[in-house]
Amino acid sequence: MATEQELSDFLKSVEKRAFKRSIYHVRDEEAALDIVQDSMMKLAEHYGDKPIAELPMLFQRILSNTTLDWFRRRKTRNALFSNMSDFESAGDDGDFDILETLEALTNSEGTESSQDAIERGQTLNQIETLIMDLPARQREAFLMRYWEEMDVAETAAAMGCSEGSVKTHCSRAIGALSKALNAKGIKL
Repeated sequence: MATEQELSDFLKSVEKRAFKRSIYHVRDEEAALDIVQDSMMKLAEHYGDKPIAELPMLFQRILSNTTLDWFRRRKTRNALFSNMSDFESAGDDGDFDILETLEALTNSEGTESSQDAIERGQTLNQIETLIMDLPARQREAFLMRYWEEMDVAETAAAMGCSEGSVKTHCSRAIGALSKALNAKGIKL
């Protein structure tokens, strides 16, 4: 049985990767934060009494299901209601502060030259875009295997499919990413 501290430590260890994975899926930071938070709460409420070794697989499955639920809710909402943001003017962004943006950029530079930082940032943006363009199951398998560093059996259990399907999805994702990167002239 996991103690409160072990559960807390586990959730802290997976929060950043879960958030990044959710962003890849839903392409909306606020929604990704909600999905990760809901997943963590479900794990704590329903499975907090499970052994610590079972938590990673349970969390991955809960995160996948919560993401699917978000897509279902969004589809239903979009079918029933018009998007109110269409009626707002484009200049209502009172929260943007250029000084905060510049300060964040300055603090993140480190010892890297400006040109290297820009090129690296552009390459990472292109790779993230390519990952987001993958079909959903390929993206999910790819992120679990290579971002979450889960093995094939764990990924298959979390995705609810066979190990062969995971291997196929990953192989196709890697092939598509490699082809797209080569077409853009990106060598890693």
